[in-house]
Amino acid sequence: MTVTKEAKQQLFKEALGNYPTGVTIVTTTNDEGVPFGLTVNSFASVSLDPLLVLWSIDHRSSSLEAFTKGNKFAVHILAADQVETCKAFASSKGGKFSQCEWNTSEYGLPIIEGAFSVLQCEVYQTIEAGDHTILIGKVVDINVEKRDPMLYHRRKFGSIPAEFYIDHN
Repeated sequence: MTVTKEAKQQLFKEALGNYPTGVTIVTTTNDEGVPFGLTVNSFASVSLDPLLVLWSIDHRSSSLEAFTKGNKFAVHILAADQVETCKAFASSKGGKFSQCEWNTSEYGLPIIEGAFSVLQCEVYQTIEAGDHTILIGKVVDINVEKRDPMLYHRRKFGSIPAEFYIDHN
């Protein structure tokens, strides 16, 4: 029996939807300084030397040009209590930045307050891959707060309570 393209895509979504991930919001500005941001779970570390991270953006995203034409972005690893901010930036509706507290960093990037961590990056490389563009960023600034990070699994948000952490020191 031949499996259709649509059936394979649905199985792919089901498989990856059952893979727990962290949740990020990536922000940037366009040439006029207008802030852009979107919720992303396609985030990963790449290298320690130099410090590199990656994420991908759908070619249908209204923010595509701001991210691919710019030379910098900030990755916010969300805290467990930022579910509403996460949902706001996952929406295609405007006014995302009016729904959270944020400021502009010394690198000219919009920084959302309350994140577990913020990595400010210079674009290191972009790669076209299917219907997405992969952006690799060189980390130029890191901020980490003592907060529980947000997790996403089976279309639900959560976190791992601190008492379940294993101290490897």
